[in-house]
Amino acid sequence: MARIEKDFLGAKEIPDDAYYGVQTLRGKENFHITGMPVSREPALIRAFGYVKKAAALANRDLGVLDRKVADAIAGACDRLIEGEMLDQFITDFIQGGAGTSTNMNANEVIANLALESLGHRKGEYEHVNPNDHVNFGQSTNDVYPTALHLALILRLDGFVAALRRLQDAFFAKAREFDRVLKMGRTHLQDAVPMSLGREFHGWGTTIGEEAQHLADAQRHMLQVNLGATAIGTSVTAAPGYPALATRYLAQLTGLGFTLAGDLVEETSDTGTYVLVSGALKQTSAKLTKICNDIRLLASGPRCGLNEINLPQMQPGSSIMPGKVNPVIPEVVNQVGFLVIGLDLTVTLAASAGQLQLNVMEPVIAFALFSSIATMERAVESLRVNCVEGITANADRTREMVLNSLGIVTALKPKLGYKKCAEIAREGYETGKSLHDIVVKERKLLTEQQWDGIFSFENLIEPKFEQ
Repeated sequence: MARIEKDFLGAKEIPDDAYYGVQTLRGKENFHITGMPVSREPALIRAFGYVKKAAALANRDLGVLDRKVADAIAGACDRLIEGEMLDQFITDFIQGGAGTSTNMNANEVIANLALESLGHRKGEYEHVNPNDHVNFGQSTNDVYPTALHLALILRLDGFVAALRRLQDAFFAKAREFDRVLKMGRTHLQDAVPMSLGREFHGWGTTIGEEAQHLADAQRHMLQVNLGATAIGTSVTAAPGYPALATRYLAQLTGLGFTLAGDLVEETSDTGTYVLVSGALKQTSAKLTKICNDIRLLASGPRCGLNEINLPQMQPGSSIMPGKVNPVIPEVVNQVGFLVIGLDLTVTLAASAGQLQLNVMEPVIAFALFSSIATMERAVESLRVNCVEGITANADRTREMVLNSLGIVTALKPKLGYKKCAEIAREGYETGKSLHDIVVKERKLLTEQQWDGIFSFENLIEPKFEQ
């Protein structure tokens, strides 16, 4: 069974059970790009529900939309907000037209839901029309970015929460490894001692900073151009509509949305997306560095640093029996590289706008949602499949510290830089331990003095003494 729908380009046959209409179908046919429909991100569909409901309520209150029609539209929007009708959003994420196909997809689905609620058949648009009623006083150019702002805020909530859980996992390991002595390194060379717990705590602090940066970026997206319509002049919108629709959006979502002061600027500017993408890129860079560190500390097990053990997730080689690889940090690294590349996509797309509109927002949306989704899954995997199961090789790390020449730095306040350098050189050339050179041979310190300087507490929390 099918129905015929028409637009000014002609007629199309629409499956009778479909809630989308002719313009959605054209969009689907025109854009076979990613193979991923916009329903891949349910937050975006929910966001369209909120925006369209806010618009309907504002137009109702202003007397430019029949109350019965407006209430039916609002009821249809509620179904989108509740997560229904995802299978009806079939347009590709990347599309020409600045998102018009997706906006019309929402308009048509909402119109047909409203029609059914009023006792009409799908496609009887003389009663509730996708353009004249659902999209009244609107344009893709204000609705799409407003929905995108909201969807990104909703989507980032989950990612920020995942980062906080990873931070907590690092802090838990920091407490567990608080008394594990190890050698700190700079330039990949021995530096000075520290506790393994301090290293894990530092990673947790870094992740917490990134969670805060992303939360800050969310707040930048609370300014929207709803009611700007085509270019920011609010053409076709009723007087007072932009402010009222924005207030309704804030009320419906519980978020502090505000109307931009310059709607022409806000309609053409995509700088906020660059800011959000930059925060995602920074997070990916930090995660990559942490995963590189984890892989180094777990290297071996017998011919590497072997300071920590990672959970063994799978056989690591098709040719080398018994080999196990750090696959979870490796995959997080790869996600980081992907996000850094997608940030370049956002940057180029944001710079590609002309005059009163940037038509590249669909690829920006695709890049940002792809970054958030892959990073959130990667962060969860890093926490569950790696960090929470890490164990420390405390005896080995302590042995490396006490056999290192790097600990000569702790003697500098007593013996001076020059003499310490001579001692370190002798140890390097002869293979002797610093203890033997300083205490047994040169008798520069007593055994008691040596033990005081190289106690666990003094090594990880050095106290200055002359």
